[in-house]
Amino acid sequence: MISRRYFLAALGSIALVRPGHAAAAAAQSPPMSLLSQALGALERHSHFSPERDVVGVVDFSAPSAAPRFHIVDLLGGTSKPVLVAHGRGSDPEHSGWVHSFSNSSGSNASSAGAYLTEGIYEGRHGSSRHLRGLEQSNSNAAQRGLVIHSADYVSYGLAGAAGKIGRSEGCLAVAGIDLATVLGRLGPRRLIFVRKC
Repeated sequence: MISRRYFLAALGSIALVRPGHAAAAAAQSPPMSLLSQALGALERHSHFSPERDVVGVVDFSAPSAAPRFHIVDLLGGTSKPVLVAHGRGSDPEHSGWVHSFSNSSGSNASSAGAYLTEGIYEGRHGSSRHLRGLEQSNSNAAQRGLVIHSADYVSYGLAGAAGKIGRSEGCLAVAGIDLATVLGRLGPRRLIFVRKC
């Protein structure tokens, strides 16, 4: 169980901003409301996710061109944001913004909620990590094949040129340049929290 002291220390360490660096910190860190929800989910699902060092926070209220998948080091008080695609079914018009979530098979949409990271496997996208949905809103994640993988339609060049990146079929697709970091930092039995704030 996460103690109140640990919870407050984690929030405080991520929130620390040096004078004159507020804008940079805002871009580097997830919204405090989402981080707070992620830490609450970490406590609720502690029997599944015993690791307490790192948590992933995906802010789908941000546009796809923004690095919105935050890898939060709860012990060191730092956060590394990377690009992540959302599902086609969550953005049918390809606007670059998530409009809705779905847990249904065939929806090609992103699912909100807490995920548990599981093992790595080699699939059609190369090295990928299995995810298990821990809540009613994402309970079909494994059945739907929602995983972490890299994709050519996720790149910083594309984000800059087009103002958005491509869409997945609901997976957390990241840029190839970030894959090793994401798979390495969010190893097995870590929690990833996905939501709009």
